[in-house]
Formats: sequence, structure tokens, C-alpha cells
Amino acid sequence: MALTLQERIAEVEERVARACAASGRDRNDVKVIAVTKYVSLEMVSSVLEAGLEHIAESRWQDAEHKWKVLGNQGTWHFIGHLQTNKVKDVIGKFQYIHSLDRISLAQELHKKAIAADQEVNVFLQVNISGEDTKFGLSPEAVPGFLREIASLDHVKVIGLMTMAPLEGDPELTRPVFRGLRELRDELNQLALTPEPITELSMGMSNDFEVAIQEGATWVRLGTVLVGH
Repeated sequence: MALTLQERIAEVEERVARACAASGRDRNDVKVIAVTKYVSLEMVSSVLEAGLEHIAESRWQDAEHKWKVLGNQGTWHFIGHLQTNKVKDVIGKFQYIHSLDRISLAQELHKKAIAADQEVNVFLQVNISGEDTKFGLSPEAVPGFLREIASLDHVKVIGLMTMAPLEGDPELTRPVFRGLRELRDELNQLALTPEPITELSMGMSNDFEVAIQEGATWVRLGTVLVGH
């Protein structure tokens, strides 16, 4: 029999807590984002009512109606590839952007953030695995990228984001997650941002426990949390 939303939330909570305990981490250091991009407005409403604060969408076209109805609730994350011409739609609505991967996007986010008189919190998307099918900066390009956007003071880089390859054995994703954490630590030693980069957005339904063990501070959970 299919689990209810509350049962799935409880199961995920138990798994997150176990992964934190296994790696000596504080449970409060890991936040769960419910990825609602494939589910209905009703399900998003249920997720928020169930006490999950963070929800994520990856396309403005799919998110628009949900946001218009529920945008005054929860904290919204944009996790998909963001086209420059869609920045105007997401600024002021999504508190976090997880997919900054090019200069033109940083400049547009900065421009629209100034117009909205606010700072935008961003994660740099890094392609740790080097797969051609994935967006993101190469790890080697990140220091130069940070130097290039240093003057864009309305764009606040708070973290790094990556996606691991879909593996049958989640253990095989460990080097990708470890690589993102090590990159963050190297960047902080270089002190390329006004404040240290603290956040790591990594881990999805199939591999989030490994990601947590390797330092994830945000995990993005779709199927395992909200179903298909």
C-alpha cells in the first residue's frame, strides 16, 4: 500500500537523522527541500500544511500558478537551469537560486535584484562529475568566476550545488559529494567572497544519505518525499 505524505515525511526524517548520526553531524545542520516540480498544486499545498517549509521548482512555467496561489507560504527555491530572460519572473519570488552557472546570468540577477531593492541568495552550480549532459561550472573555473562577479554586490553566493550521476549503488556518488565539499573548503581558504561559503546543496532521493555524510546542508527530495 502506498505511504501517505505524513508517513513519507516521517521516513525521510528518520533517514536524515540516521545519516547525520552516522557522520557525527547535528541534525539541525541539514535542511530538506521538497522538490514539487512534478506534482499538483494540491500536493504542494499539502506539503506546506504538513510543516515542510522549503519547496523547489525548476521551471517558471510550471511554478507560476503554484506560486500565485501559495507564494505567501513557505520558502521557495529555484533549482532548474535558469534562462536569463526568466530572471524577471523569479526575482522576488524565490528566496534561493541553486543554479548560477554563467556570468550573463549573474549580471542579470544583479540588475533585477537592484531594481527589486533586495539581495538574491545563490548557489554556484558546479559540474563535479564532468558529465556532458549536466550544466554547471567546472571546479577549475569557480575561483575565476567568483573573482569576476565580486563586484555584483546584490548577488550573494552562499553555497555550491551539484548533481551526482544516477547510480544503482548510491555509494558510487560519494566522490562527487566529497569533491564539492573539498572545493568549498578550498574556496574559503582563498577568501574570494565577503563571507565564507557555508552551504552545500547536494543529494536527491536516491543518494541523499551519502550526500549528508559528505557534508550536504540542503538535500533536494522529490519522489521519496512527495511521490511521483
